[in-house]
Amino acid sequence: MQNEVWLRPLIWMDYRLAVLFTVLIPLILLAWAFVQKAEAIQRLLTIYWRVSSLLAITVYLLIAALPVGYISGTIARILIPIALWFWIDLNEEIDDQPKGALKLTFNSWRWAVTIYSVLGAIASIPFIQCAFSREALATPLCTILREPPLLFREYFHANSTPQFLGFLGVVGLIFYVVCLSYFVLFKLGKQGRSALPQ
Repeated sequence: MQNEVWLRPLIWMDYRLAVLFTVLIPLILLAWAFVQKAEAIQRLLTIYWRVSSLLAITVYLLIAALPVGYISGTIARILIPIALWFWIDLNEEIDDQPKGALKLTFNSWRWAVTIYSVLGAIASIPFIQCAFSREALATPLCTILREPPLLFREYFHANSTPQFLGFLGVVGLIFYVVCLSYFVLFKLGKQGRSALPQ
């Protein structure tokens, strides 16, 4: 009970920050980059959206209380900073762009979401036990983490069952793993740290 008192507000704050840093701001930046014709920022944000889709998949997995959702959320927070800083050619193109509001805002967001993701990955370590123990899955530590996804379901999928939404999450996760595996096993060796195929 003591844990619930301080843990619940932190989890809700984390979800609100996630909406701000991982959804709203990058959407605005992507639209801005299209208007400004900033191709390097567009490409990096497109990569970001592909990688960060694991966060959305995690929400659907947690709605159905699927244990893998407790792992996928942590992995997403690890992959996001990698995706934002991995590409040498895009980093150089962005650095070479003239100073302006878009470049400053984009770089500020990139640093902010990197710090947020790293801290979030560290903070999510205690929740990984929820994926491996039925007893832990029923504890407040694990059930509180599902409250924001369940509210998301009430707002956007009120007529869908948790099982169906969990099924969508599993399908999304399988597709994500296949695409990531293909990239790591086949494309990464050929193109290295270049976002454009060689």
